[in-house]
Amino acid sequence: MAILLGSIADDYTGASDLANTLTKNGLRTVQTVGIPDPSLALPDVDAVVVSLKIRSVPASDAVTAAASAERWLRQRGAGHVLYKICSTFDSTDAGNIGPVTEALSDAAGGGVVLVTPAFPETGRTVYLGHLFVGGQPLNESPLKDHPLNPMHDANLVRVLARQSRNAVGLIDLTTIAAGAGAVKASLDTLRTAGATAVIADAIFEHDLETLGEVALETPVSTGASGLGLGLARALVRSGRISSGGATTADAIRPVGGLSAIVAGSCSKATLHQLGIAERSMPVLRLDPERLLARPDEIAAAISWAGDRISAGPVIIAASAAPETVSRLQSLYGREASGHAIETATSIIAAELVERGVRRLVVAGGETSGAAVDRLAIPAFLIGPEIAPGVPVLRTVGNAQGDMLLALKSGNFGGEDFFTAALAMMH
Repeated sequence: MAILLGSIADDYTGASDLANTLTKNGLRTVQTVGIPDPSLALPDVDAVVVSLKIRSVPASDAVTAAASAERWLRQRGAGHVLYKICSTFDSTDAGNIGPVTEALSDAAGGGVVLVTPAFPETGRTVYLGHLFVGGQPLNESPLKDHPLNPMHDANLVRVLARQSRNAVGLIDLTTIAAGAGAVKASLDTLRTAGATAVIADAIFEHDLETLGEVALETPVSTGASGLGLGLARALVRSGRISSGGATTADAIRPVGGLSAIVAGSCSKATLHQLGIAERSMPVLRLDPERLLARPDEIAAAISWAGDRISAGPVIIAASAAPETVSRLQSLYGREASGHAIETATSIIAAELVERGVRRLVVAGGETSGAAVDRLAIPAFLIGPEIAPGVPVLRTVGNAQGDMLLALKSGNFGGEDFFTAALAMMH
């Protein structure tokens, strides 16, 4: 299987967000969970998104994992590799966006890397190097309270510079509006000045199309799904996309079985979505502190679901308000409390599948990653979009047989997301 575009995503929900964007813009796409086993037969596609869990791990671990994925993608023909990051750029001063970007650039022979988390469709824009979320500066948005990587600086040139060895430049909106030629000239100037990464402004989709055209001529770029949109459209315009192969219709074929939702995200959006869903289906709200202190809470949750799931979908949620999360982190430590909740929700998800669930919605990036790992799902075929950034996913090669999933980043989806997702999973 020769592919045209490769991507390395730093979490599983971000990977499905990108795979969804590539599919919508004309590329037949598959999402793998890590580097696939050689025995796994992947569908005939144009793009492969390798999903990793490297957003919040030590930078050295993230670099090692990303480098292995990059080699696998290059061996399968990828001329360009996109390092897919979150559209809110969440990271720390230790990484991992800077270290991984530099490592991928070094592996590809050096040069300057275009970097932008802009994705106007989901309200993420960059102007003069500053990231805005729904019109608010990043540091004034709800992301300032992110439980793992709170963001307190909207200036992405500063943010990226603090986690990079080399200089970081800026290509502003005026340059981008002047077209691909102007962007290339600016990149050359910045490269001469010593920059190896460049934050690029983008407010509209046509800005992303310009950036995609330029990035496609380089070996590596770093960005959110918006940059994937630009790259996909540039590939389609180039005439290099062939017809045939896997389609979104293949991904949405019925699977039968039971339905369930597992939520671990503590985002404001997910908490609101849970409140709406509670009007139409049973919801078990787990107490995160009891979940950390009492292992039998997991068994009780599974028993609760077992008594109800044959009558219709159920929701089990370990989501909590930011102040509750902060208190748990102070008591148990940030890493320990997060890991414990991810482990608990992944066990619950796996037990629900054992009891016949074949249509599963998971809310939260870390929660989704833990669930997919425990279920040992090797890959997904990308289906139609439920909400911006969230497609229906059909499993490929997993032991439980065909399943339909939706992996939702915490802040994504409208208020009725959960019912809309289940409605699309026939």
